[in-house]
Amino acid sequence: MEWRISDSPVDYPDAVSFMEQRVADIRAGTAPETVSLLEHPPLYTSGTSARAGDLLTPARFPVYPAGRGGQYTYHGPGQRVGYVMLDVAARGGDLHDFVWRLEEWLIRTLAQFAVKGERRCGRVGVWVDMAAHGGPPGQEAKIAALGVRIRRGVSFHGVALNVEPDLTHFEGIVPCGIREHGVTSLAALGHIVSMAEVDMAMQSSFAEVFGTGPVPADMPVAARPCAVPA
Repeated sequence: MEWRISDSPVDYPDAVSFMEQRVADIRAGTAPETVSLLEHPPLYTSGTSARAGDLLTPARFPVYPAGRGGQYTYHGPGQRVGYVMLDVAARGGDLHDFVWRLEEWLIRTLAQFAVKGERRCGRVGVWVDMAAHGGPPGQEAKIAALGVRIRRGVSFHGVALNVEPDLTHFEGIVPCGIREHGVTSLAALGHIVSMAEVDMAMQSSFAEVFGTGPVPADMPVAARPCAVPA
């Protein structure tokens, strides 16, 4: 397993170009599985299910078709993106299990900062019950998104965790096509942490979740996601 951690913003086309080549190399057996942790300059990406009406301000930031599952999402400074290039076929080929583990990776990362991330059936990603943070009952906000693609059994794209982004940048889209809930971040919840601390938490949680073999006994299979991104 190779970890690639970028301290400077990475242009989106450069990140995609790297993923494309690394996926091919993993399939050919000439490169190790890889996770890239990075930030992007402000931009929007559209997944394969994106609806044109959910792009509210097209001229605000560059918009890139992503080729991953999902709809519109925002990437920018203060958000840790984790691009995950794993040989899913060699790990059993269970896409539901793979997506569930991506969510579990984020949930366990958040737990290291005393934030309870949760799944919601029918809503891919990781959510926070805002009532636990002073909000009204029933208010929820997304703190992490995910969208993946599988090519010849190897994954790419991945997850995005809101550490301390400018949350107003999400106003240019309907994030993931969900209008009735907002977005939040570790900073907005009162947890001021460095990106280096987030990287360490993501690496340790990844090791817990993405071992070889079946899902560990403490990971309830019934909590797996309702659908797999295309």
